[in-house]
Amino acid sequence: MASKHVRRARVNKVVRYAVLTVFAIIIVFPLYIVFLDAVLSNSQIATTPPTLFTFHPHWNNFAVAWRVGGVSHYLFNSILQTSIIVMAQLVTSILAAFAFAFLDFPFKRTLFVIMISTLMIPFEVTLVTNVQTVSSLHLFGSTVGLVIPFLATGTGIFLLRQAFMQIPKEMREAAVIDGYSNMQFLRRVAVPLARPGIAALAVFSFLGAWNQYLWPLILTDNNVSIRTLQIGIKSIGGGVDSANVQIAASAIAVFPLLVILIFFQKHLVRSLTAGAVK
Repeated sequence: MASKHVRRARVNKVVRYAVLTVFAIIIVFPLYIVFLDAVLSNSQIATTPPTLFTFHPHWNNFAVAWRVGGVSHYLFNSILQTSIIVMAQLVTSILAAFAFAFLDFPFKRTLFVIMISTLMIPFEVTLVTNVQTVSSLHLFGSTVGLVIPFLATGTGIFLLRQAFMQIPKEMREAAVIDGYSNMQFLRRVAVPLARPGIAALAVFSFLGAWNQYLWPLILTDNNVSIRTLQIGIKSIGGGVDSANVQIAASAIAVFPLLVILIFFQKHLVRSLTAGAVK
């Protein structure tokens, strides 16, 4: 009887791993195709059936995209824009979430509801208003104009507010007895305990800022010097006229995302499963 249970457990384990392997292949396969096409020639990319492996990769495609296509300049602009947005969203979200979680002030519930309601408004709805506002501030076509609509996020405030709400009230009371100010409690207690949620917010902010297309496309239309990588890839074909070079530039744009996800995956899992186990 025991051996039957052991065999059944092994079969179930094999089936689970087989299903997970199939889903992993489905998820990874598009990335594999991107990096494969990035080292193929144009003729190989156009072949039918498509090439699924090569023994003679054209690594020079990355060098051409980097130098001739201007990817190095676009990459710097994307890193600058993304870094400013991520840091600003972390700071504003931490401070606002702390206030909503621990402080008492007039219209607290009303302000929180208003903040939550902004999550239901697509960015495209406010696009015209944002363009007019940035233009009136004479920031159109500048790096400041690129980042100013994204310095705060309702999603981040809500996420960190929920993380701070998990902190026992006894710790807050003990900190008050020990003479901690609000900022001392935030810096020494709340932020370290909410580190998984903060890391998750950093990843989500990075992904959102890095993959922006519509807003940078509008803001950088007349200023190539601040054009981001996502917009720059579109213009590479005009100067280099090579599909493989464009794909190589796309692979370069994907690489930072993969690095971020690999290094922060533990924090993402801990943030998503927070509260699942008592």
